[in-house]
Amino acid sequence: MRKTLVFLILGVVVLFGLIQLIPYGHDHSNPPIVNEPAWNNPETRALAVRACFDCHSNETTWPWYSNFAPVSWLIQRDVEQGRKRLNFSDWMAGRTAGREIGHVIQEGEMPPVYYVLMHPDARLTDADKQLLVQGLQDSLGTR
Repeated sequence: MRKTLVFLILGVVVLFGLIQLIPYGHDHSNPPIVNEPAWNNPETRALAVRACFDCHSNETTWPWYSNFAPVSWLIQRDVEQGRKRLNFSDWMAGRTAGREIGHVIQEGEMPPVYYVLMHPDARLTDADKQLLVQGLQDSLGTR
């Protein structure tokens, strides 16, 4: 029984080491900031930075654990999809994605629960949500 447990642990360690060789998830680049929205006030931007920018801008803060697979794969995928869907650092006026922002924030879909668990400062109170939604509507013209 003990021998089986040792082999099992050794196998997990070897597998963990091998998956680190897969190159996906190691590109922690932040492209240049092209164009930000015309923020209605600094508070709106500060709330967006706190709750949205890690996935929805070119100003991602890459945590230490983003260097280790398989977590690095999930984070890389989230950032790529987030930037593709909505990127505050490459903003174009009239983007249709901007129209959904208020709804997903009010419904609690953004920021995602798993993100808030790892980044407690991203948790938005009801008042924060209201300020952010109103500020984004004013800033992005998404009424």
